[in-house]
Amino acid sequence: MSEAFFAGAYGGNFANLPPATRLECKICWHVYDPAQGDEVWQIAKNTPFSALPDHWTCPECGSKKQDFLILDD
Repeated sequence: MSEAFFAGAYGGNFANLPPATRLECKICWHVYDPAQGDEVWQIAKNTPFSALPDHWTCPECGSKKQDFLILDD
């Protein structure tokens, strides 16, 4: 299976991902907002996407971190 990324995908590379960047699941459109954290996974507010644990998945559909797209707000 190809590891190709959708347009807007960060591809798992956190190097250039600013801490306040919001990302959206490409499957269910759940938005991870660092300012809000993630109550389901008990992730504290102001936790950047890059600091989420490797095993973190979308709290709505279970998609992996690499399945999130950068929101261009």
